[in-house]
Amino acid sequence: MARQLSAKKPKHLGYTLHTLLSYLGRHKFLLLAVAVLVSISALANLLGTYMIRPVVNNLANGSVGTLLRGVILTALIYLAGALAAWGYTQTMVKAAQKVLYDIRRDLFAHLQKLPLRFFDTRRHGDVMSYFTNDVDTISDALNNSFAMAIQSFIQVVGTLTMLFILNWRLTLVVAVCYVVMFLYIRFSGKRSKAYYKKQQASLGDLDGYIEEMVAGQKVIKVFNHEKDNLRRFREKNEALRKAGTGAQGYAATMVPAVVSISYINYAIVAALGGYMAMRGMTDVGSLASYLVFVRQAALPINQFTQQSNFLLAALAGAERVFEAMDQSPEVDEGQVRLEKQGQGWVWRKPDGDAVPLRGDVRFEGVTFGYDAGHPILKDISLFAKPGQKIAFVGSTGAGKTTITNLINRFYDVQKGRVTYDGIDVKDIRKDDLRRSLGIVLQDTHLFTGTIADNIRFGKLDATMEEVERAARIANADSFIRRLPRGYDTMVTADGANLSQGQRQLLAIARAAVADPPVLILDEATSSIDTRTEALIEKGMDQLMEGRTVFVIAHRLSTVRNADAIMVLEQGQIVERGSHDDLLAQRGEYYQLYHGMFELS
Repeated sequence: MARQLSAKKPKHLGYTLHTLLSYLGRHKFLLLAVAVLVSISALANLLGTYMIRPVVNNLANGSVGTLLRGVILTALIYLAGALAAWGYTQTMVKAAQKVLYDIRRDLFAHLQKLPLRFFDTRRHGDVMSYFTNDVDTISDALNNSFAMAIQSFIQVVGTLTMLFILNWRLTLVVAVCYVVMFLYIRFSGKRSKAYYKKQQASLGDLDGYIEEMVAGQKVIKVFNHEKDNLRRFREKNEALRKAGTGAQGYAATMVPAVVSISYINYAIVAALGGYMAMRGMTDVGSLASYLVFVRQAALPINQFTQQSNFLLAALAGAERVFEAMDQSPEVDEGQVRLEKQGQGWVWRKPDGDAVPLRGDVRFEGVTFGYDAGHPILKDISLFAKPGQKIAFVGSTGAGKTTITNLINRFYDVQKGRVTYDGIDVKDIRKDDLRRSLGIVLQDTHLFTGTIADNIRFGKLDATMEEVERAARIANADSFIRRLPRGYDTMVTADGANLSQGQRQLLAIARAAVADPPVLILDEATSSIDTRTEALIEKGMDQLMEGRTVFVIAHRLSTVRNADAIMVLEQGQIVERGSHDDLLAQRGEYYQLYHGMFELS
């Protein structure tokens, strides 16, 4: 298995390095300061070691004054190195945090531009892993490895240079040992890369699974799936353990191997150096300095190999992050602008003239499938005149929600077109299009903040009076005022302190405050009891007045007053008409309607 994986490399290593370096380049002056301070620290260490030679020789010659001056100079050199080391560590912390800030900011901004398909095909925990595990690996590498890599490089080059200056013959032996060290590092590094990439992927998969299990604890306990979930967790945890063992196992052998080779190297050089000193081929001071350099020669390589874990994990994490940032954003070729003007909405022609937006929505021969070759909607044609209420009914999977996803361009049609006041929705700016559509989804999502903040999510600049008016329209005002702090009551954990019905009412109020010309209700009353549903009917009628409304019906009793009801089956409209007309036809709608009452 190890041999098979060792042939793999990160798919876009060059691109990953180039992108990471471009982020580092944004703070080049800080990083230049780090490089200068690291260089001073490394050179001070080299020069301090070299000072052993004159100090030892002066000691042998009995020159106390010269010896004292040499010791003081050596101390000052090491002090300068220590101050430079303190300086580059502090500067590197600032630079690293700035780089990480840029990466997180750009990643989050790019995710906001990605199409809904990206999130539909990934678990939330895996997306969260980009910001936590993957960015953390980059953080570890920047904080621990960037300066260390520069220092190690300078020390390796400087040490080899000083070794050649002091004794070029012995340095040939050292060079051979260096080559052996680098060959082993390359061997282990190759085998670690693939495992680190697999480790990051396994970690994201495990995080996604944990996120799902935490969110679905109530369902898990209802169906007694704890044991099965634990089994699946162990499988994913085992996959992560194997990948982590492979990655860390190869990397962990680097340091012992380098240390062992350096010990052998030191023993050989010490023996040969001693022989050369006895034969008068070198002086004692040079040999003492040389042997210290030989002992130090392995230090920068050890430092580099110790940081290899951080570097390899960072490359794997950075590759995942940059791959996400490289995903194509939503295409928005729209030029037509929609905007609110006074109490109504208008769309602007290229010449700037404002035309009132009526809310006429039409589907013309629309075919669409989430996966190519598997159409969900097949040649759908329908229209909703301004102010009409159109209802969609049908069995699960018939394509009801898909129709509304195409109106707001969560997805683009593959055949046919959707028009809005005669304009193809592809020609309308997406932000403007979606701003003009009020949507109440079946799955209500509330954000951390106050009740007022959650209603205001539909219109961020809404006044308190507008917020309260929207709540009254949705008949949410009465329950809100009974809460401990009214509209200032905090909502946490996606509204866990509210009932499902109350959360749905807030979602309706959120749509009401936006005051859109077109309203989409995706089974908006499915989580509301019959009494609450009756309470909001008047408010909903007020909200729908003068608007084009699309309703996906969970309860057929809620669509009896629709202007037209579309019955969908297997992606096609099989019946259309008013409630009474469809009952008279005694077809699919008749069966659905009476079947519902029989079941109830």
